[in-house]
Amino acid sequence: MSTLVLLRHGESTWNLENRFTGWHDVPLSERGVKEAHDAAPLLSEAGIEPGMLHTSLLRRAIQTADICLDDMGRSWIPVARSWRLNERHYGALEGLNKSETTEKYGEDQVKVWRRSYATPPPALEADDPRHPRFDPRYRDLPPDVLPAAESLKDVVERMLPYWQDAVVRDLRLGRAVMLAAHGNSLRALVMHLHELSEDEVVALNIPTGIPIVYRLDDDLRVADLGSPDDHYLGDPALVAAKAQAVAAQAIAGRPQT
Repeated sequence: MSTLVLLRHGESTWNLENRFTGWHDVPLSERGVKEAHDAAPLLSEAGIEPGMLHTSLLRRAIQTADICLDDMGRSWIPVARSWRLNERHYGALEGLNKSETTEKYGEDQVKVWRRSYATPPPALEADDPRHPRFDPRYRDLPPDVLPAAESLKDVVERMLPYWQDAVVRDLRLGRAVMLAAHGNSLRALVMHLHELSEDEVVALNIPTGIPIVYRLDDDLRVADLGSPDDHYLGDPALVAAKAQAVAAQAIAGRPQT
């Protein structure tokens, strides 16, 4: 039996400002730091001791994992990082306020861009400074893999090879593996683990800073599969409230919590 821990980063400064963040690299907010600290005792009380860490290349995920593991006395474990675990690239929406974008384009259009499975938002122009080709951490990647905008379907397609080639390898070595990433890269993996339909994954909201724990059998299938909600650690009411806050982010005029 192997253990997989999924941890969405704590609230970032752009989450706090209700902006589309995507591949833009922002730190945790003060609340996000607390969320990262709060994840540690949940894992310790469940008797989980991660032996390998995988993260995206974005510091909000890296910070979250570092804080959590340091609190657990496990900051020494091996680490692998990959762009394939990055958040979905929001294209021309990156940096825009979600509520203001909804007011401008309408709730239906923003919902399609933000929550549909296969429709990406408007793409960045190649000379836009937000394009990942200008970021030194991606300079060695082939230009054709660098996104100018992504749908969730695109995230699934670029995340699954990393799962199969890197994370599965570590799970088969018997390690308890922690994967610290983002709302959409984790939704992509949960879709795979639960064999969710496109409609089901569109409705899935993953809250910040609350560990999701899977026990996997020898075939790396989830034991006691149930629903995604069955695998969170901590207070179910808190999980539900934070998931609802994620769902409400794009509603115009919605106060932030």
